[in-house]
Amino acid sequence: MAKKARTAGGTPATVALEKAGLPFTVHAYAHDPASELSYGAEAAAALGTSPDRVFKTLLAEVDGALTVAVVPVAGSLDLKALAAAAGGKRAAMAPPADAERATGYVVGGISPLGQRKRLPTVLDASALDFPTVFVSAGKRGLEVELSPADLAALTSAVTAGIARA
Repeated sequence: MAKKARTAGGTPATVALEKAGLPFTVHAYAHDPASELSYGAEAAAALGTSPDRVFKTLLAEVDGALTVAVVPVAGSLDLKALAAAAGGKRAAMAPPADAERATGYVVGGISPLGQRKRLPTVLDASALDFPTVFVSAGKRGLEVELSPADLAALTSAVTAGIARA
């Protein structure tokens, strides 16, 4: 069931979910800045779930336009596949400062939900293999669990195979 944004830390991601009336669960964990794990791997370990179900939000430039890619933390982004899914020819990772400026979130806490500016979004098709997936709720140490269909609907995402193992 949906939790009130105020009790979940009140991020733009949780506010967007509340506003849309979609069911979700917020999971908080103690982020360790000294951890040698990536942000996503740290989240999966803290939540006690498979890294295949925890998705990271990456920003890339497809033919110069910022595009959001949502892929499992267990894998990496296939830039050629992202470009094709977004209808472009070339993709490259966006500089972190550009990602933060466009989304309103800090690296390690970028959520595909509630971003400052709506950007084209591509969700890796593997998300559809699970009843629910985890994505950042908008800050380090906070994840939101929701159905992949709701995630795709709220972000207007295209689903495509954009991850590599």
